[in-house]
Amino acid sequence: MAKGYWIAHVDVTNPEIYKEYVRLNGIAFAKYGGKFLIRGGKSEVISGHLQPRHVVIEFASFEVAKSCYDSPEYQAAVKVRNAASVADVVVVEGYDG
Repeated sequence: MAKGYWIAHVDVTNPEIYKEYVRLNGIAFAKYGGKFLIRGGKSEVISGHLQPRHVVIEFASFEVAKSCYDSPEYQAAVKVRNAASVADVVVVEGYDG
């Protein structure tokens, strides 16, 4: 079965509030088995226009990844995220060639 991923591009506009988002999202990620593969770090946009922070989180499947995003735990975190950042997030099914 193919894994599921969140791919996010984020511009943190309020670092203090964003710390609370990180605390809250950890609750959902622990419950749904989310594993950070990329969490910020050095990057260079080669083409196009993206937010400056990049995140990739791996889940057991697309369904689990989507369930985590839709969960009450993560939706509580989203309210805080929206107050602290601008984010583009996509849930993607991985390639299971």
